[in-house]
Amino acid sequence: MELQDDTPVLGLHFHVIGEGVVRVGSGRHERLFDKENYIDFRMRLLGEPGHTPSLLSPGIHSFPFKLGLPMGLPSTFLGTHGWVQYYCKAALREPNGLTHKNQQVFIVMNPIDLNLEPPVLSQELECSIEHRMGVGCVGGGAVACRVTLDRGAYVPGESIALSAQLVNNSRTAIKCTRAALTETIQYSAHGKVAAKEVRELATLTHGKTRPGATDWWRRELLYVPPLPPTNLRGCHLIAVHYDVYFIIEPKNLEKEVKLRLPIVLGTYPFREQGEQPPTHYPTTLPVFRAWLHDKPR
Repeated sequence: MELQDDTPVLGLHFHVIGEGVVRVGSGRHERLFDKENYIDFRMRLLGEPGHTPSLLSPGIHSFPFKLGLPMGLPSTFLGTHGWVQYYCKAALREPNGLTHKNQQVFIVMNPIDLNLEPPVLSQELECSIEHRMGVGCVGGGAVACRVTLDRGAYVPGESIALSAQLVNNSRTAIKCTRAALTETIQYSAHGKVAAKEVRELATLTHGKTRPGATDWWRRELLYVPPLPPTNLRGCHLIAVHYDVYFIIEPKNLEKEVKLRLPIVLGTYPFREQGEQPPTHYPTTLPVFRAWLHDKPR
């Protein structure tokens, strides 16, 4: 605090707040609102109730303090319909009734160490399907597909190694096959789902697969960009999930076929074991996301 003159002060108050908020709509059109608190801590750094004012001299005054954060706080997060934020407020009260206020946001990162998660996440993740195309003799036959990821958990900066085998035993050509890393954010208010966002973060595409042909994917890499960790552990209003989808698009009017492989995103990577895909760790914290103002699908 910097003062230019002798200043009588009744008190210097400090308030630390951590909260999760879901707000769908805005202003008069706000449809749903819910809130939960993680920190609500107040302390008086100067002055006592009922005492005479303290006289502070001109110059810079510092008021050191320590505050231990509780365990299990959800990470800072900013989304379209909600957020998890932490900030501290300071208020300086003068005897004449004037109050000077300021506040500062701070970031909390609740780490997820993949080495402490269930060991199954370090093993290959596989999904397979056999889908019959067409009706009767029109485009009849089946498409068989098996997709494998090198493991079930990653951190931002790593690459997902995806392998797949698509066997087209139908009479219909496959227009293309596509792999996509997606983020799903679900916002809840008063125990009900209030809004949901789904966004593709990285994609890979293969071209046409003719009837009777086989399409092979061999350890093709999906890069994981800077992202918040899975699930915002400790927050009950906002859930963040990540999936790899393998999508088969038939050439006719049939619906596309999707294979879903859910993955976990953490903060600390697995200790290196064997051959690993290339890693390019991001230099920014995955809190404020560049695509936040894009229109969600």
